[in-house]
Amino acid sequence: MTMSPRLRRLTLTAHVTASVGWLGAVAVFLVLAIVGLVSEDAQAVRGAYLAMELTGWYVLVPLSIASLFTGLAQSLGSVWGLFRHYWVLFKLLINVVATVLLLVHMQVVGRVADAAAEADLSGADHFGMRVQLLADAAAALVVLVVAVVLSVFKPRGLTRHGWRRQQESRGRGPAVRGDQPTGLTAH
Repeated sequence: MTMSPRLRRLTLTAHVTASVGWLGAVAVFLVLAIVGLVSEDAQAVRGAYLAMELTGWYVLVPLSIASLFTGLAQSLGSVWGLFRHYWVLFKLLINVVATVLLLVHMQVVGRVADAAAEADLSGADHFGMRVQLLADAAAALVVLVVAVVLSVFKPRGLTRHGWRRQQESRGRGPAVRGDQPTGLTAH
């Protein structure tokens, strides 16, 4: 099933917008985590952790889910397909894992934000969780940049399913077992 050009451009626009928004929100989250960890201003620390919780639930989580669903729609309705190219599968895996980890991560954000709302966080208060917030945000930024690189460069390599589909579309009929490629192939 392929989409009409207009619908394809619409879903691509929605996917790019959600994905870039997610990347930008993670960058903001990283800055807030840095401020929360290193600032000596109690109000800045409190504000950073409270803003992280709001940013997480109202920006990061919705954008990650929107990126996932628009990416699925885009792959299923375009020539790239969902199971034809390794880079598409890797992006799907990145998105699913990152979204699940984000939901788990939001529990830590909530605990630190609750602590910040109740009292000033000193340098030692919840230090391990505060460092974790910083490390997780930095890791998320790197992972999302990897997804961008995959989207831009689209590394070669068909899956077995993609290779069979390519052979069928070239009129060779169904692939014979001995004709299947091993590993990543260039086309």
